[in-house]
This record gives sequence, C-alpha cells and structure tokens, in this order.
Amino acid sequence: MRMLMNNLDPEVAERPEDLVVYGGTGRAARSWEAFDAIVATLKELADDETLLVQSGKPVAVFRTHELAPRVLISNSMLVPKWADWDTFRELEAAGLTMYGQMTAGSWIYIGTQGILQGTFETLAECATQHFGGSLRGTVTLTGGLGGMGGAQPLAVTMNEGVALCIDVDPARIERRIKTRYLDRETDSLDDALAWVERAKASREAVSIGLLGNCAEVEPELVRRGFRPDVVTDQTSAHDPLGGYVPAGLSLEEASELRERDPEEYQRRAYASMAAHVEAITGLMDAGAVAFDYGNNLRAGAELGGLSRDRAYAYPGFVPAFVRPLFCEGKGPFRWAALSGDPEDISKTDRAVAELFPENERLQRWLRMAEERVAFQGLPARICWLGYGERAQAGLRFNEMVASGELSAPIVIGRDHLDSGSVASPFRETESMKDGSDAIADWPILNALVNTAAGAHWVSVHHGGGVGIGYSIHAGMVVVADGSRDARERLERVLTTDPGMGVARHADAGYERAAEVARERGVRIPMLDA
Repeated sequence: MRMLMNNLDPEVAERPEDLVVYGGTGRAARSWEAFDAIVATLKELADDETLLVQSGKPVAVFRTHELAPRVLISNSMLVPKWADWDTFRELEAAGLTMYGQMTAGSWIYIGTQGILQGTFETLAECATQHFGGSLRGTVTLTGGLGGMGGAQPLAVTMNEGVALCIDVDPARIERRIKTRYLDRETDSLDDALAWVERAKASREAVSIGLLGNCAEVEPELVRRGFRPDVVTDQTSAHDPLGGYVPAGLSLEEASELRERDPEEYQRRAYASMAAHVEAITGLMDAGAVAFDYGNNLRAGAELGGLSRDRAYAYPGFVPAFVRPLFCEGKGPFRWAALSGDPEDISKTDRAVAELFPENERLQRWLRMAEERVAFQGLPARICWLGYGERAQAGLRFNEMVASGELSAPIVIGRDHLDSGSVASPFRETESMKDGSDAIADWPILNALVNTAAGAHWVSVHHGGGVGIGYSIHAGMVVVADGSRDARERLERVLTTDPGMGVARHADAGYERAAEVARERGVRIPMLDA
C-alpha cells in the first residue's frame, strides 16, 4: 500500500490527479474508485490471502498460503490479434483496461532515479566503446525530459559530458531544474548552442534544457551543421496519441487536436517522428554515435513514411551497449526505505559498496548518487547487480533490518527492463543471436517462477515503454522486513529472477551467459547437450 501511494506522490508522479505516474498514460490504478478499493482491500488482506488486480482494478481475493504473493497484477494484456492501440483505446474508454507502463502499474516506480543508473550505465559503456572511457569534451543531444527521459541530463554529466536536452513542455524542464537533474534552461536555440560550445571547449560537465519540439529543432540543427558526438531520444514516442507532440503545434493546440481528431493527431505525430528520425540519422551520417533508447521512435518514423532502412539505420541501446550485462543476469536492482528516512538509504549504499569493493563502476555510481540524486517520494536507490550479487544485497538488507541498523523494512524490486523479464523486439530483445526477439515465453516464465519462489507481489504487463503490440514484460517485488520468512523469500526470489536472465541468454547462444551459468551453478538442462 505504501508503494502504491508512493507511485502517486506529487514528487514522483507526472499527473497524480489522473493516476498517471509516467510514460504518457502509465497509471497506478484504473480509476480512483479502483484505487480506493485496492487500498481498502490491502488494509484487511490476511497473510494467507492473495489480491488479484486486473488492469488496475481489484477483482478478487483468494485464500492461498503464507508464502504466496500478497498481490498478483496483470496490466493491458490483450489477445495478440487484437493487440493494437485502436483496440486498446476502445477498451480503455469503456473502462475495461488501463496502460500500466512498466513500474507504474506494478507499484515500484521510484521517480526518475529508477532509470537513472541504467542510463548512466548505457552512457558509460558508450564512453568506453567510443571515447576512451569518459564523455568529457563530448556533447550528447537528446529529447524528452519526462519520467524516463528526465534521467538523461544527469546521466550525461555523471559521465563528465555536455548534454543538450530538448523538451516541448516547460513544466518538465522546470521539474528537472528543481530536482537538480538539469543545470540550465533556455527557449533560445542560439543561446543553447553557445552554452554547449563553451562547455565542450572547457571540458565542463553541464546539462542544458532547451524548450522546443525535437521534430523541429533537430532538423534545424542538421541544417546548421551542428555536430553532437552522441545522439539519442527518450520522448514518449511509444504513445503517438498521448505522449508525442507533433511539430507545428503548441501544447494547447495539441491537446485540442487530440480531442477533436485523434486520427489526424496520430498521422501528424508519425510524420513528425519521421522528420525526427531523419535528423538523427543525418547527425549519425555526420559522425555522431546514434542509438535508439527504446521508445519505439524508429517504428513510428517508419509509419510516418520514412523508409525502413533509414528508420533503422542505427541500433537500439540494448544490442549496442547492454546485452553483455544481461548475459550475467545484471540489471536494475532497486530498493526503497519504507521509513522515509534518507539515512536508511545512506546505510544501504555503504553496505552495497562494502559487498562489492572490486566493482569500480558501481563504486563510482554510489558515490555520485549520494551526492547528486534528489529523492522523489520515499528515499530510494538503484544499482545494476547480477546473478548472485542481488541475493547477497537482499540478505544483507534483511540482516540490517533485523538488527535495528535500519529503522524500517526495505522494499526491493527492479525495473521491468531487465535481463530475463522482457520480450521486446525493438528494445530489450532486439537482434537476439538466435532470432528469438519476439518469443514471449520468457517474461511469463519469469513471473511464474518468481510467484513460485515467494515474491511479495508479481506483475505481467503488455506494452511498457514501446507501446501496445510491441512487448510483454514482468515485474516482481520482495520485502526485507528482518524476518526469517523474508530471508528465505529474498534468497529464492533474488536468485530465480536474475537467473532467468542468464538462462534466457544462454538459450539464445550467448557464450558469456553459458559461462556464467557454469561458473555460478545455474542449472540449464540442455546447456552442454
């Protein structure tokens, strides 16, 4: 209940009054009536009962057993033949479903920090591959400063680079300034470019928010001969109606057109995406490292008339930078302090640093996060840990709660964007070695095994950050409350969950995943057959 409410904390959610947490229309509950019913049910739920939540609406409570999850959630799941935006919106308008995004509808969103370390890791790997290990003296151009994209400016400066971040909504820019994710803001392209050039020349780490529409500003940058070193995007392009603003429209005009003529709105949005991606590929042709950040912008550009070859001229971030981490079961391990006391997070930061002293990138992340990350809602942290490491961290947190070193339980979860919990051919499973990009058995197996292992709540969703029809994904949460029961759950769940990532990638033929399975004892029956 505390995590559900935290998802809708005004410091956390983008539009809490509408139950929208992030990602355009990603909701925590289907309606306020459903929210109230969920809260009332959670208050009286017995230790051997499980609440079932169907797309944000509580639909049943069954007696199960004490080791079963307390809550099981399914969001936006449509039969494949009907899995498109038009059908979804008809059903949503009829009050029958909602868009759960990834961690909005599974009650484990922790604000922009939730994606921050993944963005930091991605850019750090980009720096390692292309710029000698640091973004110092480089410029990263990107768009989108919403719930996910808002992590980008801070992730760039944490990697010592200059960030130029475009957003059409001044409120989003102001929010990132207020939370110290963004350093400067302007509505002048000339001023922004002058600041960028000075910062690059002095090798200063600075992030600049520019008010504008990517589909207008980025083609203009191409025309001017601007040359960023890195270019990507995290606008809400996965939702062409609710998340992406077409070129040539103010926010007010976009809202009016969205209501009056949604088909025309989407047509214009896709056309704008085509111009947007054409600009990105133009910058890539001029020498920038370009990568898609998983918002389905490339698919939208193709629908907007850009040729497929041009739309997909640059890779997604997972095959470009993240897949080697996935092969080790590494992914976004996150936790929140139910006490609300930031000191509990400081103590867990130190505990994680002590557990893994040899991991230099992790040590650097923890130091900078403590210095520079403003908490939103409940104090929380995220770091990328792999198979074996997550269980160690979870058990250590449980010991700290049991001893009184921490003042209240710790909620442990992760993003759905993880090594073994997603089937998303334009993002997490893009360009799999064996061609299994669209095989969605893996996230379902992930949810099933985490349920069997005793996670406190488990979710399966459709759509996530790429949109209806493009992904299936699963989430889990387990609570360290200092008890023996929690210790056993933590050990099981934090082993099975990343273990699915190792198994999934070993099955796809990645040798590193097979090595990890052999080294760390992940049993895969046909691994050496």
